Amino acid sequence: MQDKEETNRQKPANQQKPIVVITGASGGIGTALTRSLKRDYRIIGLDKTKGEEADDSYEFDLTSVDSIKEALDTLADRYGRDIAAVVHLAAYFDFTGEASPLYDKVNVQGTRNLLTALQDMNVERFIYSSTMLVHEPQVPGKRVNEDTPIAPTWAYPKSKAETEAVIREHAGDMPYTLLRLAGMYDETTCVPTLSHQIARIYEHTLKSHLYSGNTGAGQACVHKEDMIDAFRRTIDRRHDLPRENEILIGEEHCVSYEALQNRLGELIHGEDHWKTISVPKPIAKTGALVEEKSEPLIPDDFDKGEKPFIRPFMIDMADDHYELDIRRARQQLGWAPRFEVFETLEDIVGHLLEDPHAWYEANGITPPDWIAEADEKGRNAERVLEQYQERFQRQHYQNLWAHFANMALGAWLVTSPAILGYTTSGMIYSEIVSGLLLMMFAAISLSWKNSWARWVCAVVGLWLLFAPLLFWTESAAAYLNGTITGMLAIGLSAVVRPAPGVSPAAAMIGPTTPPGWNNNPSSWFQRMPIIILAFVGFFISRYLAAYQLGHIDTVWDPFFSGTREGLNGTEDIITSEASEAWPVPDAGLGGMVYMLEILIGLIGTSQRWRTMPWVVASFGVLIVPLGVVSVTFIIIQPIVIGTWCTLCLIQAGAMLLQIAYAFNEFVATGEFLKRRHRAGAPVLKIFFTGDTDEGESEPVDENFQRSPMAILGDALRTGVNLPWNLALCLLIGAWLMLTRVTLGAEGAMANWDHVIGALIITVAVIALAESARPIRWLLIPLAAVLLFTPFLHGVGIVATISSLLCGAAVMALSLRRGPIQGRYGSWSKLLA
Repeated sequence: MQDKEETNRQKPANQQKPIVVITGASGGIGTALTRSLKRDYRIIGLDKTKGEEADDSYEFDLTSVDSIKEALDTLADRYGRDIAAVVHLAAYFDFTGEASPLYDKVNVQGTRNLLTALQDMNVERFIYSSTMLVHEPQVPGKRVNEDTPIAPTWAYPKSKAETEAVIREHAGDMPYTLLRLAGMYDETTCVPTLSHQIARIYEHTLKSHLYSGNTGAGQACVHKEDMIDAFRRTIDRRHDLPRENEILIGEEHCVSYEALQNRLGELIHGEDHWKTISVPKPIAKTGALVEEKSEPLIPDDFDKGEKPFIRPFMIDMADDHYELDIRRARQQLGWAPRFEVFETLEDIVGHLLEDPHAWYEANGITPPDWIAEADEKGRNAERVLEQYQERFQRQHYQNLWAHFANMALGAWLVTSPAILGYTTSGMIYSEIVSGLLLMMFAAISLSWKNSWARWVCAVVGLWLLFAPLLFWTESAAAYLNGTITGMLAIGLSAVVRPAPGVSPAAAMIGPTTPPGWNNNPSSWFQRMPIIILAFVGFFISRYLAAYQLGHIDTVWDPFFSGTREGLNGTEDIITSEASEAWPVPDAGLGGMVYMLEILIGLIGTSQRWRTMPWVVASFGVLIVPLGVVSVTFIIIQPIVIGTWCTLCLIQAGAMLLQIAYAFNEFVATGEFLKRRHRAGAPVLKIFFTGDTDEGESEPVDENFQRSPMAILGDALRTGVNLPWNLALCLLIGAWLMLTRVTLGAEGAMANWDHVIGALIITVAVIALAESARPIRWLLIPLAAVLLFTPFLHGVGIVATISSLLCGAAVMALSLRRGPIQGRYGSWSKLLA
């Protein structure tokens, strides 16, 4: 003993300190522990990267025996083989719930490798950083202690339990302590389950109100400083502890999930009671599974490969309760927690509200797009959120009447079958059930926090539009009732402001006019012609559907007679085999689509090209396919059925003009999403929630304080004009479609004239949009066909000359671009 004391007196002062080896020393806990111990111990760090705070540090790989041995041999050469303590923090962890091979390779086998290498050293105590989750979860009212059975429920704690078994087997004569730690937190960061819970409530997402387990259950936590103190006391008392022992480290009081919800709701949003809805486990697990499995289908460029936090395995653990009995920590370490998570929440939330972006980054959570965009624009994210919520609530309360009106509509639907005398049982049940659902979800929509319920009302409205067609109702009153109530239900839930689901950054920050444009593609001047044309199509479709359903005996057609006796052209067309091949009245289905076009045309502000990209895309999904169907139907009428439908021709023309007027908004939204993609933003999320864009906010310039004719003139000229060359192409197309009448064309030649003429009109009408002007180049291949068809079908000289002249004329006319008065950003360079 005297020799040892003499040796110590001869050593430099800094080498008289006992040596503590910390694996994972460069991590957050390792760094904090190093700072706490440095005054009294010499700290040697072992990690994949060198720890900057340690007195000395070596890179090593837990999965390599040679790497560990090399590091320990170097340590022994410099400092000897006496080690006061080895604190083993290094481990693999993820929150996927999957049994990754790295759990065994790093945690289990890596610890075995470390213990084997340490057998040549004199280690006074091996301290392992384990988790309380190795124990079997309990129920509220029952605490976990060190004798609670080992029964981990998912991959990470299972690897920790297996590692504990390895330590017991391979520690040899080395004393060890297994510190089973609760979830760590401090004033800035939290264990992932808690930090994501805070983020959900801060973002006020639907998920923040849903829970699939016992809300009275909870899990113990431990403050970072308390955790470091527990490690410090274990090292200081290394000689006094049992050779083999386990100690639980955490706060005695376990805060329930419901208590956390209420406290966070109060701190973040000033709400005394945060509404938490219990979701059955099968439903919650199915939803989590669908969300998780759909993620790989999304390109990484769109969402950066980010996975949802809530996984199916977490649903199974929602009832797990970990409230700790820490008497052993008190007795053996003299340790007790100085902090409580419930009290620290105020500081945690304070840091979040002060700098949301920094808080998200510190907790390893991808911030909502509106936080990142507010920072990019130099705006305070918290202030942006406050302003957004203030405006959202103000607009919501201004339009409460709409939800009360929907409730009244629901009551009307419940009583409709009896009042209107429905005879179809399907319609009776449909109206009653739809009415009850509409009343319930319209009532839920009265709270601004439940804006999701408005979409349920909209879906009910969509069903009301479709039900009379599905059941082929014989009652004209039932068809009219379904159409009107469905239209109103959708309008009163989805069209009235505030628009649900829009990102705060999109709503509060960003330009009204797209960068590089001199016109607004989402203005009411741009949308007005589309809505008017949709009304034209809707009225025609309802008229034709009434005939198909048997509500009226005849329809009007002043020009064309039918191929069947007693029918005019329109009647013949809409009762033909092609029309009746649909399982529902095809005219009624068209009317339903036109009504949706009207409603979608009314949704959103003049910034919706960037705030509601999904609405613009939905517009395209409705307009373009319906336009294709309309044109196709026009093409096959004289060829397959042998006659025409006057109202169908009017309807097809209105549909093509809708495409022309809507094209600008498609381009603006496409350019916007492309810019956000280049900026590295998550395009898929932005598609549904919108985003800000380049440029500063500017007021909406829509002057309705003028005469109706001036307003209509602006609406008709916004982004669309009629160059004389395209006007002539339209006339040529009409001439070709009518060669059966004008030239007496027959057979294949008449059919080809008709098809090419219809396609020329289609292309020319769409090309009336300035931004769609390049589409006119498609006229050239169509015109080229006209140069060959006369010779292929051997027609007379008149028909041949007509075809050749029309082909040559269309080719020549397509070369002229026509005037372009608008500017369309980067798209303008394509308008050659």
